[in-house]
Amino acid sequence: MHEWALAEAVVSTVSQIAIREGLRRVTEVRLKVGELQQIEIEILRFALSELKRSSLLEEAEFIIETEKAELRCRVCGHKWFFRRNEVDEDVAEAIHFVPEIAHAYIRCPRCGSPDFEVVRGRGVWLESVEGVK
Repeated sequence: MHEWALAEAVVSTVSQIAIREGLRRVTEVRLKVGELQQIEIEILRFALSELKRSSLLEEAEFIIETEKAELRCRVCGHKWFFRRNEVDEDVAEAIHFVPEIAHAYIRCPRCGSPDFEVVRGRGVWLESVEGVK
């Protein structure tokens, strides 16, 4: 259901941008999804396809790119990539809904510290909107 709420926010935001920019229709929307969000891309695509009907976005193609989640330990400086298969299903689901709690479950593989920053791969970005005026 998280993906549906995200799709609703994307459609709403893109619609507002299209109106503000004077677009008669939107032809392409580029999204970047951080891997730490663990968004089910196919569910997001389906939700977007359903929600765009009968709107300025009806003909829009959604291009979705996933950005790998890179983490950096604040204690030892080690950088590593998040790997969903290294956490159990309940933990993965918790991180999916509230990525900030990753610190409670993930540790630096070098020093074991839970004090790390997400360098990249968190969040959802609307990269671009293209359309016809």
